Amino acid sequence: MIRDHRPWMVKRAYRKIEDFYVHHFLRPQLEYLGEGFRFMKPWHVELFGWPIRLGRCINVLAAPDHKVRFSVWGLAPGEGRIEVEDYCLICPGVRLQSAKEVRIGQGTMLAAGVYVTDSDWHDLYNRLEAPKNSAPVIIGPNVWVGDSAIICKGVTIGENSVVGAGAVVVDDVPANTIVAGNPARVVKDLDGSRIVTTRAHWFADPAKLEMDIRRLERDLSKGNTFGSWLRHMFFPVRGE
Repeated sequence: MIRDHRPWMVKRAYRKIEDFYVHHFLRPQLEYLGEGFRFMKPWHVELFGWPIRLGRCINVLAAPDHKVRFSVWGLAPGEGRIEVEDYCLICPGVRLQSAKEVRIGQGTMLAAGVYVTDSDWHDLYNRLEAPKNSAPVIIGPNVWVGDSAIICKGVTIGENSVVGAGAVVVDDVPANTIVAGNPARVVKDLDGSRIVTTRAHWFADPAKLEMDIRRLERDLSKGNTFGSWLRHMFFPVRGE
């Protein structure tokens, strides 16, 4: 699809259906879900275990071939939890799995296919036993984790850092650095004196942001009619 042919009212109805699905099917499975959330295709979000907490103004994007999965498998009573703090972005294919604790800091962005786990899930020598060396994963605020990166058990990633696409992170990452590779290593230091614009800034005025997004969607839908949308669905024309 080159562009979205849906008329404005169809877009609004679709969003209401998504919001209903989140309230009716996902919220009851979460310990907490903050206000201002936006889920795209939430029927492709899978939740397992307890507790899972998602903060305010969370954006979760899922797709049929890249489901988003939050899984808590505590290896002992009282263990295992996932917490995603305010303003975070979760892209298609992200998987968070916890036996101890996985915490994602405020404003962090997890690109498509990112995998975060705090456990190896099987013992090295007895593959039938759960491992005994699981350790929490703590990702600090305003971290950007690139496409298909893997964050392993016991890792702490400092504020504002960037994890390159495809990196495998097995050691702590200092704040304000860029890491890449397998195993991930520091390849650049960020300028700590520069101001970093975060997703928290974007959500500083949620009501105004919502109005701006609606205005943009309405402008992009100009000229779209119900009839032209149906025609495009069943009889697409080259270049549309």
